[in-house]
Amino acid sequence: MILVLDVGNTNIVLGVYDGEALVAHWRLSTKRHWTPDEFGILLKQLLSDQALGPADIRAMVVSSVVPPLNTIIEQACQNYFGFAPLLVGPGIRTGMPIKYENPREVGADRIVNAIAAQELYGVPLILVDFGTAITFCAVSVRAEYLGGVIAPGIQISCEALFERAAKLPRVEMVRPPQVIGRNTVHSMQSGIIYGYAGLVDSIVRRMQAEMEGKPLVVATGGQAELIARESETIETVDQFLTLWGLRLIYERNP
Repeated sequence: MILVLDVGNTNIVLGVYDGEALVAHWRLSTKRHWTPDEFGILLKQLLSDQALGPADIRAMVVSSVVPPLNTIIEQACQNYFGFAPLLVGPGIRTGMPIKYENPREVGADRIVNAIAAQELYGVPLILVDFGTAITFCAVSVRAEYLGGVIAPGIQISCEALFERAAKLPRVEMVRPPQVIGRNTVHSMQSGIIYGYAGLVDSIVRRMQAEMEGKPLVVATGGQAELIARESETIETVDQFLTLWGLRLIYERNP
């Protein structure tokens, strides 16, 4: 079995693959001040809850956009599992040409998503990942990573609104009864949900106009399901896209 970790600014998503089967998965809050022992013990406890242990894991693959955690994860893996993890980054074989001006600037999670989506859905593609930032990635008809768009994420935009507008309450991120809100809570929910659905649709359409073929639009990440229900352009939601991509990375880097 292999353990795959997608380390984001807000959450860490983990999964265990037995061949092509995802047999366990978890979502944790990202904590930058973990020690290697704290993280290693946490991984052991999660595995234990699934009747698994370090001896069942033969490899670990990590994509990370939080550099301070990379060394912590590497040390935890070495100390508690007895081997070094495979970190997605420069020098890793992906099988996908990257057309970014500086390929080293592309987040590891974006490349992993692109590889997974190509394998699962074919090309061309537009990938929308709802994380701390909302990222849009374009994959060409020739299976090339073309680049994309980065926009502020839903949660950080909401936090800014709550902090800067003293009279506005914190609201649950759910679909309001109608677009025209009859109270402050529904008005804010409408702005968040329909506002971000509109942002997604506008950017996707502009990207489609610059791409060959008719790209399939695939969404993943924390708020993907919520926004996809109101979006006119998102066609598929795949919450385990990054984990699948990490498994593929492992296979391509024996």
